[in-house]
Amino acid sequence: MHEPLFYLTMAAAALAALAIVALAGLRGWAGWLDLKRAELARRFEDAAPPSATARIEVADLKERIRKLEAIAAGVDL
Repeated sequence: MHEPLFYLTMAAAALAALAIVALAGLRGWAGWLDLKRAELARRFEDAAPPSATARIEVADLKERIRKLEAIAAGVDL
């Protein structure tokens, strides 16, 4: 049979390897989140406020959806 020291050494090496892989994964995840935050910040920085025409069109679409939902629910307007 193998010595207990061999098993202890192998367990310690496996635990160290697992810790290294976990830390590398966490650093990669944090980097990916930072990248997505930067993309969102850039998108909102470059976005112009909606024009009056666009707001009117959105309001018109919302009204149409409200009417269609009322028709589907069987409510008379």
